[in-house]
Amino acid sequence: MRLSRLTGWVLALSAPLALADNVVFNAVSVTATKIETPVEAVPHAVAVVDTQALEEKGVRNINDAIKDVPGVIAISKNGGYDSRLIIRGAGLKARYGVREIMVIRDGVPVTDPDSFTRFDFVDIDDMGSVEIFKGPGSIEAANAIGGVIHIRSQSVFDNRADRIKVGAGSFNSYRGHVRKTFEAGEDDMVSVTASHRRSDNDWREWNKFDTTQISVKHGHFFADDSTLETEISYTEANLQLPGSLNDRGFDYYMSTGKTRNTPEDTGSPFVKSGRYSKIGFLNSKYETQMNGFAVAPRVYLNWWSHEHPVTGVVLDKASHVLGVDVPFSRKNILMGKPGQIVLGATIRQDRTDHSERYKYADYLTQTGWGGTEQISEVLSDRKGALIERSDSAATLAGVYAQQQLQMTSRTRIDVGVRFDRVSFDVSGYQWERYDYGAKNYVSGIGAYSYNADYDLFSPKIGVLHQLSEKLNIYANISRAQQAPTDNEVSANFAAGVTSDLKAATATQYEMGMRWKLGKLSLSAAAYFISLEDEIVKRSLDSGATYYENAGRTEKKGVELTVAYQLTPVWRVGGSWEGLDYRYVDYVSDGTDYSDNAVRFTPEQRWMLFVQARKGHWQTRLSGRGMDAYYMDDENTERYPGYNMVTDLMVAWVQKPHRLQLNVHNLFDLRYAEEASKVWYSSSYAARYYTPGEPRNIQLTYTYRF
Repeated sequence: MRLSRLTGWVLALSAPLALADNVVFNAVSVTATKIETPVEAVPHAVAVVDTQALEEKGVRNINDAIKDVPGVIAISKNGGYDSRLIIRGAGLKARYGVREIMVIRDGVPVTDPDSFTRFDFVDIDDMGSVEIFKGPGSIEAANAIGGVIHIRSQSVFDNRADRIKVGAGSFNSYRGHVRKTFEAGEDDMVSVTASHRRSDNDWREWNKFDTTQISVKHGHFFADDSTLETEISYTEANLQLPGSLNDRGFDYYMSTGKTRNTPEDTGSPFVKSGRYSKIGFLNSKYETQMNGFAVAPRVYLNWWSHEHPVTGVVLDKASHVLGVDVPFSRKNILMGKPGQIVLGATIRQDRTDHSERYKYADYLTQTGWGGTEQISEVLSDRKGALIERSDSAATLAGVYAQQQLQMTSRTRIDVGVRFDRVSFDVSGYQWERYDYGAKNYVSGIGAYSYNADYDLFSPKIGVLHQLSEKLNIYANISRAQQAPTDNEVSANFAAGVTSDLKAATATQYEMGMRWKLGKLSLSAAAYFISLEDEIVKRSLDSGATYYENAGRTEKKGVELTVAYQLTPVWRVGGSWEGLDYRYVDYVSDGTDYSDNAVRFTPEQRWMLFVQARKGHWQTRLSGRGMDAYYMDDENTERYPGYNMVTDLMVAWVQKPHRLQLNVHNLFDLRYAEEASKVWYSSSYAARYYTPGEPRNIQLTYTYRF
């Protein structure tokens, strides 16, 4: 099925469909305000994927949970826990991983102070819900212009999540999960969770992964109704990361459904990338009442080490993230109007001592232009000689405030502000480095040190009006700033560029509505985002890369969600979004991209579903697609997109048993989840593709205690 542009707009404006089997209209949001607030009372676009939806989708990673939410693009290169997330265009420029988006788990930032996120220690089987706050405006969003993803795990005080789950499926994949809650005394609860997942993922070469996670949570009730919750967990995660495919590699995938991970098929000699992590996590939160304020101080410590083969080097590092967050909230009267105020402060630091970079131990070379030796293929991910050692600290300190006011019985105003300071302090010694131009190791820069500080200011105001008991409308203006990453700062230092980088600034104007009328639930949002002082890449004559503020982008979008209960058995829905993202002022390396469309931005994305529940049986069928998009910012070539990538779920439920079959990509379509075109000179460009996962069948059995 293919939706033309006209058909899509007509469908959206006259009879929109939504993913409301995944997004809950009567859910509770905490990401917008740090206090529990019904979603329909939040003057901002928020989506919540609840426990039931997570279970029915048979989620294997965060992408499975949120990829159908309009405004969100979620991509996985390997089907494991590796993720690439984009919210309303934020995160698109990240070369890998997740940037510009704040990810939180149970109130604890998973995102580093410099905005990089890894999902290694998030236990997918322990997720209770996922909340998505789109765009700037959340007081939870520190150094993030794209929004917030808040993962809430199962509460230690809730034994309804106790279960045993086992499953197996395509590509030698297995999963096992057990959770049990105990009463450890009259006022104490303890839950123990253990999970293991693995897959050979042999449709892609160099694509195995496994993860083992153990967690113990403790909860205590005090006589004054205060509570103390503590979690300690340990994770081991091993992930092979295959490279993107070039034209040759993608043609092979399209004809066979499999991929090869060779320099000839990826266009890179570094075909043994991966991440092998060990992670410890401690999180403790105390909730009490103090002088009329509800206070919920939290302290957390995240220790992780990983060996990370990437382009040019094998990175071996261990980091400690220590943080404290102290929010206060209370009901109040302001200007004679009832409301609620939230105040708070936070500080966290990511410290890495003796981070080490190594050459690859095993690689082949060939003679390149000018008779120089160039690395042609890496044969293993084994470490070779040490070439760099460094120490670093990234610190984020912030304060925030938000006031809610009930101006009338039908009108509410939210005003908020957040101020953060992000600081980088790096020093080290570099004996050698990998040079992209020479395609080999060259002499390093020796001793180095640098530091940088960035002040980030993020205000917002939102208004929500209740037109009727079932219909709310809202509007907001919000602003957020994004500091340069430590990699961008260090690149400028290495290139000898002294100009200071400024933080990029995103300003969003949004209007929306939520309507629930009988069997119909509908929500809609329209937004305009102006992104200024974008950080763009430049190149010196020597080939060295540096960055500067030289860009401005405008992003316009419409998002629609609705569901309709046809009969007591059948429910239908879908989602649709229209996008128009363009550079207004953007020049990089002498090329002017002004008025060009932003790459990887389709004019439309959509999803449809039908769901049935009767007796012991449940089933759900959904299909998603996106229009063509430009593969490069030069707008020279389009990728045609994809249509009706279909997922099927069939389950038999008789408490306490649940037997569920999930088939991802039911019709085994072959397509690219993302396609890009990179210009290496004015006359030469190469295309790269992230292949879509082929048909994947998973059978899962769950027994609830």
